Amino acid sequence: MAFPQHFVFRLPGRRAAGSEDDAPGPGRWTNRRLWRLIWPLVIEQTLALAMGVADTVMVSSVGEHAVSGVNVVDNITNLLIIAFSAMATGGAVVTSQYIGRQDRQNARLASKQLVYVIILISTLTMAFTLPLRNLIIRVIYGDIGPQVLEQASLYFLITAFSYPFLGLYNGCAALFRAAGNSRVPMLIALLVNAINIGGNMLFIFGLRIGVAGAALSTLLSRTTAALVLAGMLAANRGSPISLAGLFKVRLVRPMIRNILNVGIPSGLENSMFQVGRLMTQRIFPYFGTAAMAGNAIASVVNSCSFMPGNAFGMALLTVVGQCIGAGDYAEAKRQTAKIMKAAWMTIFILSVVIYLAMDPIISIFNVSDEARLFARSYLRLHCISMALFWAFSFCLPNALRAAGDARYVMIAASVSMWTVRVSCSYLLSFAAALGPVGVWAGMGIDFISRGACYMGRWLGGRWQTKRVIRD
Repeated sequence: MAFPQHFVFRLPGRRAAGSEDDAPGPGRWTNRRLWRLIWPLVIEQTLALAMGVADTVMVSSVGEHAVSGVNVVDNITNLLIIAFSAMATGGAVVTSQYIGRQDRQNARLASKQLVYVIILISTLTMAFTLPLRNLIIRVIYGDIGPQVLEQASLYFLITAFSYPFLGLYNGCAALFRAAGNSRVPMLIALLVNAINIGGNMLFIFGLRIGVAGAALSTLLSRTTAALVLAGMLAANRGSPISLAGLFKVRLVRPMIRNILNVGIPSGLENSMFQVGRLMTQRIFPYFGTAAMAGNAIASVVNSCSFMPGNAFGMALLTVVGQCIGAGDYAEAKRQTAKIMKAAWMTIFILSVVIYLAMDPIISIFNVSDEARLFARSYLRLHCISMALFWAFSFCLPNALRAAGDARYVMIAASVSMWTVRVSCSYLLSFAAALGPVGVWAGMGIDFISRGACYMGRWLGGRWQTKRVIRD
């Protein structure tokens, strides 16, 4: 993906020796280094979305009960793996700051602590869900019917065994990104997609074992990705990050505490976000099937516009973390401004494209005219609010996390979710009689609220008083 030169950073090319783009040092982020970090992240996010779409399409050949069962478990899994992702964020921040300090010994030690913590949490999650999977499904979804429950339970049983590998994969990928190497996780994402699609073709279409086949291909792809990444890190003895000697377990409590100080607030924030999102999604059934179908279409289209934004946010964790580790707060501000400018422009352009191409995009979906009208109304609101405010709401907080201000991000996000998004969604939908459009309007107001909180915090400079690692 190329960006205009005056908006972002220069495309990689030939430079004279000693130029800015050839300058060494982990705390110094040139335009070339930023480009090399960000474009693989965009590809990786695209591949993650493609994997979900491919799964849904291929499982749909088994029948509606299979699709519903897989969707039920995937939604539950997204809630369960929040802890994995949060710990990966904490580990990435701690490790990137050590790399910024050029403290290889502690960077490698912190890498191992992250792996120990994330494997423990993911293994406990697996042990908890395996015997209680049917109860978990019923508590969250109620009576979903015996056939859907049977398919969901089978899919849950097999994929739960992949949780430790999924946790390990998330942790190892975060470590590569913390060192500024996003190319390896991107290539592994390609491998994951290939194994998953190939496994689906073999198990679903070849052996015809239905949902069990989809689950087995998921287990196989996650296991392979985790072992390959961990093996690369174990052999990576000359790098700032390495898992060499991982099995000689040595727990370092201060480092684990530092990881948890970032990871726990991030996990709580994401949990509140998912719970709040589920609360607002419960509004659509009140307005009929067409409103629900329109929301599903708008959500799919909407997810495509998030991908580059998520990539810029992940880049901020690495760049700001290394700058803070090097003690260069001025560089952290400069790089954040540069990345945020690129993120805002990219999201703005994508939102305009989606707005202009809305009708042909919606026509792809085989739904009623009423559902298409709902989807169009949702997307009109969302494209405007996303173009203007999304980058400040979901990219900028990663800069605050990287500086150690994760607790503020958690508080601001939770307060905005419950006092703005959830309350506005219900008030606008029912009291103001906007119907289901009120949910998407509430979402846009939440973007403004979050963005204002994070921008005020960043410009105010309070984040500079926070510390992740202490001497």
